[in-house]
Amino acid sequence: MVSIKDIAKLADVSVSTVSRVLNDQEHVSIEKRTRVLRAIKQTGYVPNRAARDMVSKRTGTIGVVMPETFNMFQRQLFSSVAHHLEQFSYYTSFYFASADVQGERACLNRLKGDRLDGIILLHEIMLGEFQTYLEENAIPTVLATFKGKEWAATSITISEEDAAQTAVNHLIALGHRDIGFIGGEKYGFASARLDGYKRALEGAGIAFDEQRLVRAQSYTMEGGAQATRSLLDRRVPCTALFAITDELALGAMRALSDRGLSVPGDMSIVGFDNIELASYSNPRLTTVSQPIPEMGQMAVALLYSLLSGSSGTPLSISLPTTFIERESTARLR
Repeated sequence: MVSIKDIAKLADVSVSTVSRVLNDQEHVSIEKRTRVLRAIKQTGYVPNRAARDMVSKRTGTIGVVMPETFNMFQRQLFSSVAHHLEQFSYYTSFYFASADVQGERACLNRLKGDRLDGIILLHEIMLGEFQTYLEENAIPTVLATFKGKEWAATSITISEEDAAQTAVNHLIALGHRDIGFIGGEKYGFASARLDGYKRALEGAGIAFDEQRLVRAQSYTMEGGAQATRSLLDRRVPCTALFAITDELALGAMRALSDRGLSVPGDMSIVGFDNIELASYSNPRLTTVSQPIPEMGQMAVALLYSLLSGSSGTPLSISLPTTFIERESTARLR
C-alpha cells in the first residue's frame, strides 16, 4: 500500500510538504505542488479522508450547481470542471435547480444539508436567498459564465454583448438586412446577446423590428425549431437568423428543412457557444466559440485559490471568444 512517505520520496519533497498539499494549505510552491499531485496520480494514492478532514476541518467536497435540464454547452463545461476537480483530489456533489423559484429554493435546501468546502455555479441563480446563504456562511463561491448584479463573488464571464454583435455584423457584412433573432426567457446572457443584436443593427442603420424577434420556450433544439416555425408563420421577410445558442440554431435548421428551405441558400444562420455538434451538423454551423475547457479549468483554479487563502478578494475575469465561420452562412444572393 502506498504511503505518504512514498509520495514524498517520489516527488522529492518532505512529508510535511505532501501533507500541506493534501490539506490545501499555503506555502507550497507551484512546482512542488505539481510534483506532489503528479506523484499522487502516478501511484494511485488515496489519502485517509477521515483523518484529513479532522485535521483540516474540511470535507474535501465541492458542490456544483447545474440547471435541471442542462444543454450541451453546460454539459461540456461541467465535464471540464469535474475533470479538474478530480486533479485536485476533490469530491464532487451535484445539485440541480429547475428554472423557477421553487426549484431554486429546493436546490438550496438540499445544499444546506451538506457540508461543502466550496461552490461552483454553472447556472445563473435568480433566488436572492441563495446568494444570502452563501455569503452569510462564507462559503467560497465561483460563478462560472455569469456575474451577479449585487453579488461580490469571483466570476468568469465572456463579453456576451460584444460577441453577439460580432455574430450579427458577420451577417450584415454578407449583405443581410432582414435578420431574425431567436432568444430565450430569463437570464442575463439572453438579454446581453439581444442587446448585441440590436447594437449591430443600429450600427448598420437597420431598424429593429419586434416581429423578427422570437423567444424560445426552452434552450433546446426543439425550442429552436418551435421558435423558427413561429417566425416563419409571421411571414416577415428574413434572409438570416441569429440564435443565441447553438442548440436553438440547430433546431432552427431542422425547422427550415421541414418547410423546404435550405441553409444557407434560403436562410443563413449563426449560433453561439460552439458545442461539439456545431461542427458535425449539415451544413456545419457558423458560431461564436466560448473557451469551454479554459472556463472549467479556471473555475476550479480560482476556487482553489479561495480555499487555500491565496486570494481573498473576489475576481471578475472575462475570457475572449472566437468567431468561427462555417457553411451555415453565405452572401445574400
